[in-house]
Amino acid sequence: MKRLYVQIYLTVIASLAVFAVVAGVLWWTFVDQLAPRHPVEALAEAAQALPDAGAPPAAQQAALEQLAARMRSDASLYAADRTPIAQVGRPLPPPDPARERSGLMRRIDGPPAWAVRLADGRWLVARVPREFWRSRRPGPLLLLGLIALAVGVGAYPVVRRVTRRLENLKSGVDAFGAGELTARVTIEGNDEVAQLAGSFNRAAARIEELVGAHKALLANASHELRTPLTRIRIAVELMKESADARRKAELEQDIAELDALIDEILLASRLDASGELDRIETVDLLALAAEECARYEEAELDGQPVSVRGEPRLLRRMIRNLLENARRHGAPPTELRVAKAGDRAEIHVRDHGPGVPDAERERVFEPFYRRRGATEATGAGLGLALVRQIARRHGGEAQYVGGKDGYFAAVIPLQGGAAR
Repeated sequence: MKRLYVQIYLTVIASLAVFAVVAGVLWWTFVDQLAPRHPVEALAEAAQALPDAGAPPAAQQAALEQLAARMRSDASLYAADRTPIAQVGRPLPPPDPARERSGLMRRIDGPPAWAVRLADGRWLVARVPREFWRSRRPGPLLLLGLIALAVGVGAYPVVRRVTRRLENLKSGVDAFGAGELTARVTIEGNDEVAQLAGSFNRAAARIEELVGAHKALLANASHELRTPLTRIRIAVELMKESADARRKAELEQDIAELDALIDEILLASRLDASGELDRIETVDLLALAAEECARYEEAELDGQPVSVRGEPRLLRRMIRNLLENARRHGAPPTELRVAKAGDRAEIHVRDHGPGVPDAERERVFEPFYRRRGATEATGAGLGLALVRQIARRHGGEAQYVGGKDGYFAAVIPLQGGAAR
């Protein structure tokens, strides 16, 4: 198994090795060119273009003019006895008679002058410009920078391979954390990152299995509760004549609430367990809302006919829960409005109650959440949770808009949408 730290360590070592080898080769090849030359060396190299001492003075003058033009400086040529042979530019004095070696002359007005003794005894005196004796090749720092750049480019694919797998793992974790329980990551390589990806996939599969089992257990348990509930209802029917009227009414109310709770739990479980709508049809929301408003005496309906693609039974339940929530927690009259906004249908339900505080605008959509001061008679807290589930199952959203005078709004795309 390749360890991740071994890969990183070997990458660093290989980069350093390549850097050292290339730097050594370049230094060995260009050490002479990289080191600055002495002005005397540069001037002696240029003096090789001068003719022999026996050449005519005109030839020596012409050669000196060419040398001075190439060096862009003043130059003077003297015989071994310091008598002038040729002159270009401002006159430069001959070397000191006591001087026997080449070198810097005494200070002269302007840039320093250098004297070079030729092999035949003549003396060449000239001012050597800095750019003439400085190396014309790239400096050591530039070469080292190019080497570092080459090493960085070569090491990038190795480092990128590791970080890309980490990014893929992060994307998978983010998707799983967002509720996509089927999210998995691709396992690449055979190191710690691959092991982590495999561990994540196994953990995600286990969690998905547990959540699925929980949903199935909840759905089955809710379904099994129907059987004793039915037997209780039959027993109540049989004892109607002999039972106390008040006690019988309370028992019937308890049974009705238990039946409604089981129905909501079953629906919530089915929505969680199923990823698709059972039956998709074209539904007239205004007509559906009119049928539900007829169940409530103080419900007022307004709006325009709007048709959407969805499951009629779920859309009906969504509207009914909004109206029921307004009846339980608000104050009459309840106003329901159906409208079309672009490619969406909007359902607004407003009552004249105290409204929902800003701090609870999202919490009221949580399952089994009850607001402060709520009693058992206000329901189990699944109504608005189902409203949001149904809206999202149709590709829409449900929310509370505004503050004290706000309203509940459900938005559904006209052509439906993917469940979220």
